[in-house]
Amino acid sequence: MSAMSASGTATAVRAARRDLRRPGSLRSRMILSSLLLLAALSVVIITITGLAMRTYLMTGLDQRLDALAEHSAAAREQTGAPTAGLPYLRAFGVPAGTMGVSVAGRRGPIHNAAIVEDSGQLTAPTAGQQQILALVEPDGHHHTRDLPGLGTYRVKAVRADTREAERTIVTALPVRPVNQMLGRLLAIESAAAAAALAVAALIAATVIGRQLRPLQRVAATATRISHEPLGHGEVRSLERVPETDGTTETGRLAEAVNRLLGHVENALADRYATELRMRDFLADAGHELRTPLASVAGHLQLVRRAPKTAAPQAEYALGRMECGIGRMRTLVEDLLLLARLDTGRPLAREEVGLGPLLAEAVADARAAGPDHRWEFLMPGNLVLVEGDQDRLHQIVANLLANARTHTPPGTKVTVTVRTDADEAVIRVADDGPGIAPDLLPRVFERFARGDASRSRATGSSGLGLAIVAAVSAAHGGRADVSSEPGRTVFTVRLPLCPAYAGEVNPPRKPVGHELPYG
Repeated sequence: MSAMSASGTATAVRAARRDLRRPGSLRSRMILSSLLLLAALSVVIITITGLAMRTYLMTGLDQRLDALAEHSAAAREQTGAPTAGLPYLRAFGVPAGTMGVSVAGRRGPIHNAAIVEDSGQLTAPTAGQQQILALVEPDGHHHTRDLPGLGTYRVKAVRADTREAERTIVTALPVRPVNQMLGRLLAIESAAAAAALAVAALIAATVIGRQLRPLQRVAATATRISHEPLGHGEVRSLERVPETDGTTETGRLAEAVNRLLGHVENALADRYATELRMRDFLADAGHELRTPLASVAGHLQLVRRAPKTAAPQAEYALGRMECGIGRMRTLVEDLLLLARLDTGRPLAREEVGLGPLLAEAVADARAAGPDHRWEFLMPGNLVLVEGDQDRLHQIVANLLANARTHTPPGTKVTVTVRTDADEAVIRVADDGPGIAPDLLPRVFERFARGDASRSRATGSSGLGLAIVAAVSAAHGGRADVSSEPGRTVFTVRLPLCPAYAGEVNPPRKPVGHELPYG
């Protein structure tokens, strides 16, 4: 057990030394701040204790001095040698260094003087020392005097009447024992304070290090993540900070960092997915543009080489060139439309009747896809929205083109429109095979493709449904989709014109075959 304690202490000492060698770290600053606070408190406590002890000791010294002075006033002076004139110094058991002076009258000549040596014997003080004591006023107060060669003394002078004449007895006690005791006390307190600071440093290094350990793990995790190549390519799952107590500040910081890393990870995943879709789109766009460009170039050469009499061939070549240019124009216009919507440029605003607009779109789709069954439920009342008629027509045309392109021949496509409170609801439903589950959440994203091929029969640039979502949002509406095998429904909701909001439009008889709504 003692070995384990010694090992833990040694570890704490090494940690404290390591922290103190790094003054810039948070842990070292906290330890130093704690130690400085404890040191300041120790100095205050030592100072107050020293002052209180000095007051106590000086009070005791003055009380002893009072007792000696009263004893000297009651004593009768004896004749004989100079050291024999103050017998109370020997009889009272006074400490070494005590001094007494007998002065004739109040300021007369010194009659007798003595000082107690360390051996207990009485000796005569020097003339200078006697003279300083003889000048003390017999006022009954305590005085402090510095005696040459002896140090500081507390002095009291009293008058005493002897059988021969009036006398002034001066008694002096050395302050040196008080100073020595205070010095020992301060030394002991300073040593105890130093030991306490050393122990406090070890405890602070251990406790603060344990409390900051989650913060150190956060810093270590952030450092490792900063070395990850996050600027490009696929980013693997980012490291997380180990779970900590969420009730502490460092624990809440770790949780916040983990949430932040989750957001960063999702953003990087979205960025990588966008990069992949962009690559696919660039490849598709390159193919889409290269094919009509090659066709245009080939037919231009055909026209240039054809004899003037080959008018039918030239006419055919020009028609094919116009077709290729139209395909390129469509692709470029789609890209420009999305760019304009991204910048928030406003669309044209006018009242648009959805019934005639949808009827025209369904008629165009029936002409483009005669192998599909097209049905349109006419609204019972006029459904008016405020927006750009061309862009609203493009929404429906894109939805119908999507149904025609991604469903097999014979698929029934139903278009309905109705009002729901203050919204116009357009639905395009088909009974085709449905949308793949992995594609359904991102079907309105740009460059999303249900078929990775570049075949004109099934492939597409992936911008049609993105334009549907963008134009719907630009009109203050939204686009949704639900799909399962045998039924796919695209729903577009647009705000009604204020004058028509809240009206109910029951469906009328469908154009084409009878189809109940729903």
